Amino acid sequence: MTTPSKTAQRQSLAGMRLRKHSEFQRAYAAGRKRQSASMSWFLAPQMAAGRDGAPPAGPRVGLTAGKVLGKAHERNRIKRRMREALRRHLDLLPPGCDLILHPRRAVLTLEFPKLETEVVRILQQAKGDAARNAGGIGPRSAPPAARL
Repeated sequence: MTTPSKTAQRQSLAGMRLRKHSEFQRAYAAGRKRQSASMSWFLAPQMAAGRDGAPPAGPRVGLTAGKVLGKAHERNRIKRRMREALRRHLDLLPPGCDLILHPRRAVLTLEFPKLETEVVRILQQAKGDAARNAGGIGPRSAPPAARL
């Protein structure tokens, strides 16, 4: 039996997910809310990982699915579809940021290629926003010094 090559192995979101309530709350407080056709999303810069001031491990993503979206099996299906769309495009996650996605009920019936296209668009927009904010340009940065 042969083992698959490293390039053929599936990528996983396991180490890149927000899991704790405190991580979500910090991202909500530090981030900005954006809207798209079938979901809303938050993008927040990561804080230092520990007391030693070490940089964060990498980009992280969180998914939420409240009871308003339907019964448990419907919420689970929404999250599975979202995770698969994200897993296929991990390279587009903005470095040094936390991204939280809030899907709407329409995600349950949306065709998967359309869902994947929307997730890619959100990831590209988030990557651009993260690059602008890292460069000191953006709505949350300090205003420029007055010119004489």
